[in-house]
Amino acid sequence: MDSKPTGLTIVIFMLLLSIQIFCPAGVAGDITGVCYGRNGNNLPTPADTVALYKTNNIDAIRMYEPFADMLEALRGSGLSVAFGPRNEEIQSLAQDPAAATNFVATWITPYQNDVAIKWITIGNEVFPGEIAPFVAAAIRNVNAALTNSGVTGIAVTTVLAMNALTNSYPPSAATFLPDLTEIMTEISSILSQTNSPLMANIYPYFAYASDPYHISLDYASFKSDTPVVIDGDLKYTNMFEAMVDGFNAALEKINAGNVVVMVAETGWPTEGNPPHTSVDNAKAYNLGIRTCGGSERKRTPRRPETPVDVFLFAMFRENQKDGPVEQSFGIFAPDMTPVYDLFCY
Repeated sequence: MDSKPTGLTIVIFMLLLSIQIFCPAGVAGDITGVCYGRNGNNLPTPADTVALYKTNNIDAIRMYEPFADMLEALRGSGLSVAFGPRNEEIQSLAQDPAAATNFVATWITPYQNDVAIKWITIGNEVFPGEIAPFVAAAIRNVNAALTNSGVTGIAVTTVLAMNALTNSYPPSAATFLPDLTEIMTEISSILSQTNSPLMANIYPYFAYASDPYHISLDYASFKSDTPVVIDGDLKYTNMFEAMVDGFNAALEKINAGNVVVMVAETGWPTEGNPPHTSVDNAKAYNLGIRTCGGSERKRTPRRPETPVDVFLFAMFRENQKDGPVEQSFGIFAPDMTPVYDLFCY
């Protein structure tokens, strides 16, 4: 008697099809995670999403706010987890220690035994801006709430975009914006004391798409085998490393060269702005990141001994984001089939 496949069978089959999109995790400390957003009306369930992360050997998941159903699905998964409060909650966390205590009591302690929460991000791209002056105090209060709750092993940090820097070409010239120098000096001091990374969103795509005459596709998408930018003794074959080293140089200028830069987002869209957006370009870029991963992970010229941990953006295409470019960063379609194969070399 013929039998039709069940929904569960189909899901498992799709997961098996995609099992090799990501390579197994490499040496300890080299993390390749993927960002998880919810700006879509057709996304998989949290349980199916976690299963997709696991079958593809993805190390970590970054959420833009804590989702209770996803945290439940992450119990026992082994995935390292990053999330933070909404930007609009930061002022309260800074001004009221009780708000930080409540955040930890609501989103950390109920999950700490079987969800590997590793990073709390206080602010996503709030520098420069009216929220920026509250970030340092919010980080201090959340750190204190963690300590008072007996929670260890969680780094509390913030996430910057490239517009927090000025004079970023060549990378060694980069500094934080003058209005941010004092704030970033205070934040980097906290990060140094707590051995926490500074997170940055790194997007060569946007730099290339805004000025393809001066920035080559090869340099932006890891296709160049020869140096494109020579910065004193440092040579850059790709823009990703140059952007990361811009943050490294800026940290050095505020005496925080010991703070490690971690990439909170990076990726390339497949649609919306041809010829710059395409499956081929997105695949080449993310393959370049993956080639940097595991035992083959490159260090940047300025930090040749320090691995750059990375969150790729993003897990799924999200049909409720603004415009076709923003909607098409996803590595997977909402039905969990890959938009393109992302193999390691």
